[in-house]
Amino acid sequence: MERELHGREAIFENGGLAARLTGLTPYGSAKVPYEHRDDPPVAVLTGGRGMGKSAVLKQLRHLYREITPVALVDCEAVVPPADPGPGWTPVTGALPELATQLTAKVRAARPVQFPRLSLGLVAVASISWTREDETRAQRDLQSLGPVLATVDTRGDAATGWVTKVLTKLAAGAFDSMVPLAGMVAEATVETVLEETFSRFQRRSADWYGSYPHAGGNGRIGLRQLAVDFERGGDLRRRAEDHLVLALVADLVRAYGGLARGARRGRPVLLLDNAHTVLGRQLVEPVLRQRASGVRDQIAVFASSRARDHEGLSHAVRRRLPEVAHGSHWVRGSEVTSGILAVELTALGPAHAQAAFDRHDPVGRTPAGLARGALRLTGGRPLGVALLAQAAGEAVVAGTPQPGALVPGALLDRTVELREDRAPVRVADELLARLLPGQQLDVLSVLAAAHGEDSARLLATARLRGRSLDGDVALQVRDVLRAQGWPVGPEYFVADPLLRSLLLHRLRFQDDDHPYYAVWRAVHETLRTAYAPGGRCPSVPHRLHQELVLGRTRDCVTHLRERFTDGDVTAWLGSLRFIASAPCPRPPGYAGPDPRRAVALGREAAGSLPDGETGLAGLGERAVELQLQLRRLLHAVWLLSDPLALPDEEVIDKMAHELRQLSGRHPTGNSVLWDAATHWPQDIRAWRPLSMPPGSSDRGGPGTGGSGQGQGNGGSDA
Repeated sequence: MERELHGREAIFENGGLAARLTGLTPYGSAKVPYEHRDDPPVAVLTGGRGMGKSAVLKQLRHLYREITPVALVDCEAVVPPADPGPGWTPVTGALPELATQLTAKVRAARPVQFPRLSLGLVAVASISWTREDETRAQRDLQSLGPVLATVDTRGDAATGWVTKVLTKLAAGAFDSMVPLAGMVAEATVETVLEETFSRFQRRSADWYGSYPHAGGNGRIGLRQLAVDFERGGDLRRRAEDHLVLALVADLVRAYGGLARGARRGRPVLLLDNAHTVLGRQLVEPVLRQRASGVRDQIAVFASSRARDHEGLSHAVRRRLPEVAHGSHWVRGSEVTSGILAVELTALGPAHAQAAFDRHDPVGRTPAGLARGALRLTGGRPLGVALLAQAAGEAVVAGTPQPGALVPGALLDRTVELREDRAPVRVADELLARLLPGQQLDVLSVLAAAHGEDSARLLATARLRGRSLDGDVALQVRDVLRAQGWPVGPEYFVADPLLRSLLLHRLRFQDDDHPYYAVWRAVHETLRTAYAPGGRCPSVPHRLHQELVLGRTRDCVTHLRERFTDGDVTAWLGSLRFIASAPCPRPPGYAGPDPRRAVALGREAAGSLPDGETGLAGLGERAVELQLQLRRLLHAVWLLSDPLALPDEEVIDKMAHELRQLSGRHPTGNSVLWDAATHWPQDIRAWRPLSMPPGSSDRGGPGTGGSGQGQGNGGSDA
């Protein structure tokens, strides 16, 4: 089934990057002029987890697999078989898989054969064969069956080889100066050539005459290849590089000579997670050969999670929209200048809406839900797609109550991704895809931290069995960085989506409604640390934690007591930072957000005791200001929440409260009046609240620092 990838038109349109590098349109397979006819670049798609790199490569395979030879290998998923022989490495494991896929039948062209690669793989597989262990040899040859079948389609071609190889080896004169691995490889290659290769195919062995110390003799080259492979280290790397080039040479041969004109376009190699060691081993030999002037006419697309990987040090860099009609790539003097690094950009509002419309074609979801999902996910295609599917399935199941469908509610929905797999919860699936194989219980605790110091404090206090002086926090920091996730001073887990997912898990992992014991214990630990006399005292951070725990009195009282201070910009910064506290939605809750009634001044009279509102002992004007700031705090808290949706009535009420406060402030009335204008604009534009209003941020918590770090959900989100 064809996938619908939104926001990737620059690659998949009929004049897009894929068409110009392959010479064929993805839809209809019409011929397209090559952008780089004689010297194509290796196109490397860059972007973090969830940005859709794997989805793009899979879609390329889907679109081209019937019109030109194409192969896709995930360089992180090549694992050894149950009983690998000495000839198995990730490279020798990946090459047969690539060759097998490339030999699949395509329109109007014979299957590609891989005689050179077959000979090289057989030579290295044979390095440990002995007469005493024929089973090992049989098993190794059986594993190479698919690639050998590209040369000889007889299913039992390799059945009698082992006996003949070992008999030939035993009958030969033993030369103590020749390594045993080389003797076995030579005997094996001779047998394979005699038994399987046609008279024309046998000349393929001559290609190995260019191997170091072969002197132009292909059989000596194959023997030396096996010896180098067995010796390991740099020599093995040299042998593996030559095997990669053997696959390239077989592809070049299939597109040259008598076959020229019988094939259209270029063959396509797709290498997912090419930033890994294996990925570099598969790409770099091709880059070096091309840099030396040897051209191969293969369309290579790869992906890299690390945008600043050293393997991309001299790449020509473009953002995805910039390659829609031309890449403007030019080779430089460095080997890695042969790479065109294309940064996948986040989805924009139109892409997100298209994803939601696909699952909800009649438009039953709230008008702002697509933009809300975009804001929460930062425009990651993975997140947008899962939330869109969850929303679509929710409206199919029944008409949701007003306010029930918000991004936070979608995280708890289950979606069916495949028919052969049980439905999964959106939040769980996102975490599994964004942080595969990680200790989520540890990460969930540390996601509550603001910086490295508070992360180490949490590790020491809440992860005693795993931490020595908070060192587990440093280990997690290194893991996050290695996975391409930012770690910042304002939030230990700096990516807003990842932090929201981890905090969501922390809140609900123990299924302890309404007490949330684990959540409460973690945030009480931080509140104590930020309190006077704690390990890292900070008033804004302590009040932030109070709000996380649902306690608003001290927050409002602090804002009232500091309201008449001279620096009203710092006061607004404190308000914004305190109100950035997470407020997870209870699972299955379908009613309006409780913060809304408070923000709009619609709390039931006397519903809260004076001890909760902080009104006890206050004069009339102080009571009025306390209630006004209570409404404002809840409005900013709700409107800043990426798990909620902007509410026009609350936005207007927030602006009204700020203007009222402007008239009460002795010196900062202009700044507050401007905030009443700029903050609603920020919210309606899905931007973080700007500090000072309408200009760049200039400080940390309580001094105008961002306190949020949330993507804006706009065109560049």
